[in-house]
Amino acid sequence: MNNYSILVVDDEKEIRDGIEIYLKNEGMAVIKAQDGIEAIEKLNKHVIHLIILDIMMPRLDGIATTFKIREEKNIPIIILSAKSEDIDKILGLQIGADDYVTKPFNPLELIARVKSQLRRYVTLGVYKEIEKVINLNGLTLDESAKEVTVDGEFVKLTPTEYKIVELLMKNAGRVFSINEIYERVWKEPCFNAENTVAVHIRKIREKIEINPKQPRYLKVVWGIGYKIEK
Repeated sequence: MNNYSILVVDDEKEIRDGIEIYLKNEGMAVIKAQDGIEAIEKLNKHVIHLIILDIMMPRLDGIATTFKIREEKNIPIIILSAKSEDIDKILGLQIGADDYVTKPFNPLELIARVKSQLRRYVTLGVYKEIEKVINLNGLTLDESAKEVTVDGEFVKLTPTEYKIVELLMKNAGRVFSINEIYERVWKEPCFNAENTVAVHIRKIREKIEINPKQPRYLKVVWGIGYKIEK
């Protein structure tokens, strides 16, 4: 299940970070928000496949957030509910949440419920586009939206830069020579393309890497070409 992006919404940083660790161990990308307003902003900006949503939050609580989301989207929602919030938990399910986990919770149980909901929605065909989402250790490419994100943050690429990233991500681990990259992306025979490709690679690194001089994703194989790690 390494093609999914999960939105974790909770006003407690420790809970957000803790859930993130377990989800990333399962190969999922994680986007975090501290309240309902921020959650809706992230939902409108990123491709999200499931939401883990706390009930008690400032500004916009989980119930109101679920209601707003259900006005437009059918994304699976798992509510995090304290034992004293049974009425809110029931209300959340009535207005469209798919499942709930009671605090304090076992992280392994939460992960199991996440996987169950994802399997259910894929089986029902809600996420037919899921195969068009590639996630490689936080670097995510969504073919349907033609978007690239790093750890949930949108990366603004030019059309040519996007095509290079798409080529390398679809063939993660494979090394492409400069000539191969040019001919596949520019769709014309390669002639003195070294500088052209190198400039685009440098710009891509500046956008997707924390430290372009020590790239995490886009690697050079000296004397051969470039690749994006699996």
